[in-house]
Amino acid sequence: MPFIQTHKAEIYYESHGEGSPIILAHGAGGNTLVWWQQIAHFALRHKVVAFDHRGWGRSQCEPEHKHARYFADDMRAVMDDAGIERAAIVCQSMGGWTGMQFTLANPERVSCLILSGTPGGVETPSVIEARQARARSRTIDLDRPIPWNEPHLALAPDAFDKEAAMAFLYRQMSGLNPPIGDTGTGDIGVSPAGLSDYFIPTLMVAGAQDRIFPLTVLREVSQVIPGAQLYIIGEAGHSPYFEAAEEFNNVVGAFISEHP
Repeated sequence: MPFIQTHKAEIYYESHGEGSPIILAHGAGGNTLVWWQQIAHFALRHKVVAFDHRGWGRSQCEPEHKHARYFADDMRAVMDDAGIERAAIVCQSMGGWTGMQFTLANPERVSCLILSGTPGGVETPSVIEARQARARSRTIDLDRPIPWNEPHLALAPDAFDKEAAMAFLYRQMSGLNPPIGDTGTGDIGVSPAGLSDYFIPTLMVAGAQDRIFPLTVLREVSQVIPGAQLYIIGEAGHSPYFEAAEEFNNVVGAFISEHP
């Protein structure tokens, strides 16, 4: 699988299947591995490209260049290297900042945008309040050591009760990343006013049990992104693509089909 050189980084990506392209942008707890259920499903009919954000998985950069301000350019470099002119962009959590920044800068290259468990960097009052609350309480700390059977914060609280093997698998995949640190997403927010000319078909997928971006936050964001649709998966936490893959894939696949 290829590595490409971008600004102060080496980016790993992989491509599977043939057909209309889909780009997968993982969250802070993930890497290319976490998309295994989407790649196996969508690569039957699509060209599916997944990449590791700089400083995650197999992508390398110096610590001072591990910042979200570079993510959209890295995605563009991956698409260029893979020969993809236009694609559906599917983003999870931190990847939403990547997808939204890329979409705003390159709307002609995006057929539709799917935001899973993420506000995409849109700075509504509830997003700002949630971020400040986390900073005050420090209860959301994806880097702290936790017991093997305590659900990762990216999963629903009862993840081990429902499917222990899957919950453990997520923990193991996430554990392959270096320490997360500051992702820099707080520096590249998008004001609702900056979306006045936004026209890209957008689907937001929210887990009703999300502990990182609660449903109330994502619902508010869906109301300020012009034309955005919101789909709620009741049994999922922060990672509906992983926790409820069949439902997620069906909903996302139908949306992509509507916007080829």
